[in-house]
Amino acid sequence: MKAQYGQVLLVDNGGFFPEQDDYQDAAWFLMDAMKVLGVDAVGVSEKELRYGRSFLLVNYKRSQAPLVCANLFERATKKTLVAPYVIKKVGTVTTGIFGLTSEKVDLGSSRDSLVIEDPATAAKRTVDELHKKGATVVVLLSMLGKVESEDLVTAVDGIDVVICGRNIPLLQKGRTIKATVACYGGEQGQYIGRTVVNLDPARKMTSGENDTYILGPEVGEKPEILTLVKSFEDSFNDKLRKKEKEKAVKVEQDRLNGGATTEQAVDHYLGAEFCQRCHKPEYDQWKTTKHSRAWQTLVDAKKDAVVECIGCHVVGYKQPGGFQTAEDASRLANVQCEVCHGMGTQHEAYPTQARRITAATCQKCHTQNNSPTFDFAVYQPHILHKAPDHMPELPKSQARERMLGAGK
Repeated sequence: MKAQYGQVLLVDNGGFFPEQDDYQDAAWFLMDAMKVLGVDAVGVSEKELRYGRSFLLVNYKRSQAPLVCANLFERATKKTLVAPYVIKKVGTVTTGIFGLTSEKVDLGSSRDSLVIEDPATAAKRTVDELHKKGATVVVLLSMLGKVESEDLVTAVDGIDVVICGRNIPLLQKGRTIKATVACYGGEQGQYIGRTVVNLDPARKMTSGENDTYILGPEVGEKPEILTLVKSFEDSFNDKLRKKEKEKAVKVEQDRLNGGATTEQAVDHYLGAEFCQRCHKPEYDQWKTTKHSRAWQTLVDAKKDAVVECIGCHVVGYKQPGGFQTAEDASRLANVQCEVCHGMGTQHEAYPTQARRITAATCQKCHTQNNSPTFDFAVYQPHILHKAPDHMPELPKSQARERMLGAGK
């Protein structure tokens, strides 16, 4: 895009902090990475406050990441927590970029120290200020949701582009709302929106359009960024693995000291080795599939301590009798029988009808985000216990499958 267009801004809408409690390292790493990538402005939501106000401020000042939010205020000082906006001169165009967060959210531990102003009030004030300071194009990074974002740009004049965030659907073609071009880029950073703004001689917007593109394999990797990310992920995985071992030791110590243990009377997972006692042919066929090697793909990629990955590569993650820590890998790693057929202790000895595996069974892991090319009719023959003579070729992925080891 930068090669095709001479005057380009790169923005991120915010909501990028991880949701897991132990993932603070990933939060500050992402802030550093945005600086390396040259992001011009980054929005803020309540997600960036999940580790507390102090954590955000320390890393905001340390990284100098260009965070913007015009309606998030310190209760004591009446000043915005981060910069309300940035003004960027790109080529011949002076652009003002500001952020807004929803007033309906729970600020968690920061609720006593921060306050959120009405978004429309903040927007009117900020747009006027940006125009007074010479901005001829105004961009809003909105974390208000789809309807609220659209209502705001309808009510507040002077916003040329709105990047819509918070549970936003993916629309490959944006919309024009009144005089504002709106971008709907989905969630989780798998897509990038391109908004092209046409300008008059005074460098003000006359029209614009938005398209959204999936960041598939054809985009390629920037080697220095890939090296940076891989180095961080490997060290972070090692850190999570150490914490996991420490927790496992504590659990074992509690057990030895008479602490609570899982009651075997409660339904629980048993593992494929137990199933194969009666289902040996099916077990042998399963061993030939990629499902039987799913855990190793995580180990090889050093993702075996990443919470959002583990669940789809093991049996019954964090459930009764299911996979709890890496210590359980010998028995419950990989996509085993019970992932598709249900918990072993709930197995009927003499079922009246065979349990059907449907697309919904697979789509618990093969989601649109994790496995965008998933097609049940194409994938199913590759895991059926009685494989047909001919199995259709799986399509080449048009996007990265983040669930490593998915059946292909």
